[in-house]
Amino acid sequence: MEQKIKLTKGDRLSVAWRSTFLQGSWNYERMQNGGWAFSMIPAIKKLYKTQEDRSAALKRHLEFFNTHPYLASPILGVTLALEEERANGAAVDDVAIQGVKVGMMGPLAGVGDPVFWFTVRPMLGALGASLAMSGNIMGPILFFVLWNIIRWGFMWYTQEFGYRTGSKITDNLSGGLLQKITKGASILGMFVLAALVQRWVSIDFKPIISVVKLDPKAVIDWDQLPAGGQGIQDAFLQVKQGLALTQDKVTTLQNNLDQLIPGLMPLLLTFLCMWLLKRKVSPIAIILGLFIVGIAGHLIGLL
Repeated sequence: MEQKIKLTKGDRLSVAWRSTFLQGSWNYERMQNGGWAFSMIPAIKKLYKTQEDRSAALKRHLEFFNTHPYLASPILGVTLALEEERANGAAVDDVAIQGVKVGMMGPLAGVGDPVFWFTVRPMLGALGASLAMSGNIMGPILFFVLWNIIRWGFMWYTQEFGYRTGSKITDNLSGGLLQKITKGASILGMFVLAALVQRWVSIDFKPIISVVKLDPKAVIDWDQLPAGGQGIQDAFLQVKQGLALTQDKVTTLQNNLDQLIPGLMPLLLTFLCMWLLKRKVSPIAIILGLFIVGIAGHLIGLL
């Protein structure tokens, strides 16, 4: 009895490593087909012994393929299982293999963006940027390490899941599992983006609305503070207790807006940019427009 050909863990690791370059030869005709065929080469070499069989395998994997680069991993796993079955004599033809790839790449493509681009990466980016802004070198290092651990771990384990499950994984695509994952990730992503708007988008309207003279008892008496560091410490303590630094209380337009709804103007600016993008306005034009408005607003004393 002829011994069955089996892909080892090392073979599958080679495929997973090559899949990180899935978009290395992206093209407008067949999208990720070159990167996909490149990923499959270690398995093809192991499963097929003749040059003709290997050429035929490469040819069928040069058909159109396009999905989220990380969500290609479970499709790779299923395809490896099908190729392994075919190499061992199972009735798996080219149409069946391509059909599974096409059937999976569409639903999975919609999962990757909300999970990775709109949720995981902004969260890790905000964490790393916060540390970097405080002068901590661990900010970019932490982002790089965590992102790649999550990315690589997800790609490897989902490829293994697809390989072990084989063609049965396609049965779940008709259910609501992927839709539930996508919806949940989208909701979480919206919360994260809202937090990022409040933190990173800033508008400060300078026009003065009113100037009020405060009671002398509500202001720090600078003449009574001791000299040196002790005086600075006492001043900080008095500010913490509610005393003002100067006798004039200046209220700007921004102060009134913040009392109305904190963060309202940054949110409206974000919505405006989203609306412009939806109307097919170039992002470069939006960025240049924001620069021009910001400079003009500063020159006339508005911003």
